[in-house]
Amino acid sequence: MSDMITADLVDLDLSADTKEAAARSLAERMVAQGRVTDLEGFLADVAAREAQMPTGLDGGIGIPHCRSAHVTEPTLAFGRSASGIDFGAADGPADLVFLIAAPAGADDAHLTILSSLARQLMNADFTSALRSAADAGEAAALIRGEEAQAEETPREVSGASAESAELSVPGGTGGTGGTDGTGTGAASVSRRGAAESGFDDSAVTPAAASAGVTAVSGADAPDAPADERPFRIVAVTSCPTGIAHTYMAAESLENAGREAGVELVVETQGSAGFTRLDPAVIKAADGVIFAHDVPVRDKDRFAGKPTVDVGVKAGISRPADLIAEVRERAARGEVTVGAPAAAGTPVERAGDSGDGYGTKLRKWLMSGVSYMVPFVAAGGLLIALGFAIGGWEIDKAPSVMDHFTWTQIDSWAALLFQIGGVSFRFLVPVLAGYIAYGMADRPGLVPGFVGGSIALTINAGFLGGLAAGLIAGGVVMAIQKVHIPAPLRGIMPVVVIPLISSAIVGFLMFVVIGKPIAEAQQGMTDWLNGLTGTNAVLLGALLGLMMCFDLGGPVNKVAYTFATAGIAVADPSDSAMKIMAAVMAAGMVPPLAMALATTVRSKLFTETERENGKAAWVLGASFISEGAIPFAAADPLRVIPSSMVGGAITGALAMAFDTTLRAPHGGVFVVPLIGNPMLYLVAIAAGVGVTTALVVLLKGLRKPATGTASADPTASTEAGSTQTEQQPVAA
Repeated sequence: MSDMITADLVDLDLSADTKEAAARSLAERMVAQGRVTDLEGFLADVAAREAQMPTGLDGGIGIPHCRSAHVTEPTLAFGRSASGIDFGAADGPADLVFLIAAPAGADDAHLTILSSLARQLMNADFTSALRSAADAGEAAALIRGEEAQAEETPREVSGASAESAELSVPGGTGGTGGTDGTGTGAASVSRRGAAESGFDDSAVTPAAASAGVTAVSGADAPDAPADERPFRIVAVTSCPTGIAHTYMAAESLENAGREAGVELVVETQGSAGFTRLDPAVIKAADGVIFAHDVPVRDKDRFAGKPTVDVGVKAGISRPADLIAEVRERAARGEVTVGAPAAAGTPVERAGDSGDGYGTKLRKWLMSGVSYMVPFVAAGGLLIALGFAIGGWEIDKAPSVMDHFTWTQIDSWAALLFQIGGVSFRFLVPVLAGYIAYGMADRPGLVPGFVGGSIALTINAGFLGGLAAGLIAGGVVMAIQKVHIPAPLRGIMPVVVIPLISSAIVGFLMFVVIGKPIAEAQQGMTDWLNGLTGTNAVLLGALLGLMMCFDLGGPVNKVAYTFATAGIAVADPSDSAMKIMAAVMAAGMVPPLAMALATTVRSKLFTETERENGKAAWVLGASFISEGAIPFAAADPLRVIPSSMVGGAITGALAMAFDTTLRAPHGGVFVVPLIGNPMLYLVAIAAGVGVTTALVVLLKGLRKPATGTASADPTASTEAGSTQTEQQPVAA
């Protein structure tokens, strides 16, 4: 903290009358110290942040703050006003003003310290000491924590690492803890310890001890029955900047939790990143509090629990009310509805701690595919509509920029076709960019998109995009592990990482691996174009088996990705369009077959399954294979093999009938855009009929269900739990 605030950055006689004047006065001190390069640009960034949400807090505190490209290093300026300045707090003007300035690419260590200060502002002893400080040097020393470090007792520093002691902020607690004097070290360290320790009522868990933290707890038996242990709450806090309000809300909630005798663990989603709460901690919670002004990442983790959802300032100003409210909702049995299977982006789920390399690789690849598919869908449908309206010669039409007649149908067809073509040109760059994003977050986007564009330039296609994304993510991750001098950290994510990573990826794609990948891509294309007769039928059967094996799971995704990769070009081959047709047809079979089976032999199914069968008609017709998951979860040994047989038959027939499809999704709603549509429907009907017959036969060999939900009490539960783990076919 010593390099973030000095006596020159303290004004104990701040004479400003408005928050704008106060920010300018403190910012001028930063400029004088070389901490800010452009006063007006920096103040514009402060004003933009202030416009998102007032930064006044109850207790006479104002915390204007922002991340700005005009800041050279993380800096804090402090001003004390005798008359008070209105920062929008409900209880009146602020007499303590902290201007927090972070570079656009501030490193995690400095942001952690700033976040620790934000938490410390909830400590009454700390703010009282600042109000009574006699001179600027004393105030700066208080904020730097010099007195706190000198007065620490052996108990307070016991078990704390040197790093957590160095990052501690004052207030007479030896850390950033609450009013009970329990140190919590740096904010991100506290969250990590809490996430690992969860609702542990021992003083300090091994994971927390190494970081010098303790869990917020109020019981003596973590595994005690619910009626014998304190109420358990998990919370998430976040704000647009992720520096101040995020951690102040966390501190306020933790303090209120201690006073209320509840166990409370907070996940702070701040600028320095965040560590997800352990799933076991979330599962054990009795309620959830969201105090946020930006979307909660991976929000579906908390579904199915009593939830209070408010702005971040509510977490600071009325934490006790929030705790009481979530307890009341729990008492009434109110819970949030489970999120759909696709909730949360694959990027947010990519590379979770504990995942093996194979699992991480699959998630990284699927993050890129999931972002690519909407471009495939939009572009493919537009191109297909162009062909349907203007005929197969529409691809030879001149640019609509040069020739477009409002009254000619061919002009509109050409417009649709050309818009679709432009959409398709984004496919490979988006694929590569978001694979890299899944690996290295935002720093991976630039080299990923650059590598993907190069893959497009050298005709390396889909395979080149996969390679470029993985290389870009790996390069960025390697650069991030290099120790960088403090003066350069501010420009790392904006200049250094994009520059170096793009140069490395570009070199590798152009000079080293680009040509072999392009040759491999061409070889795969030639192989697909050469598929005829028995080989094509066998490939269709194999893809059908894969589509129906896990109904939206990893095997299903492999088959679907293989198909979309083939049509993800401006001019896909007939073989590629046949494969896409076979994959979509096979994916429609399981839900349609289950719907038909519940109709023709309803006595073999429970009441819940019969209701699910009604929805399966629509889901199957829309090419949403997950419509069959409730049936597969309740009776996997009969439903899955039957579905695979029907899917294989449909896939084989679709290939044998030479049906084609340019759109990657849509189900029966894109039948007019399918080549040989009547035979396509025949292939689907054949697979549905076979699957239905097998399911009815196999279920008939056992004792029929009674027709009520109680006949199979686990069916509904298993179906629901399994369905939430799957992702839509086109996700």
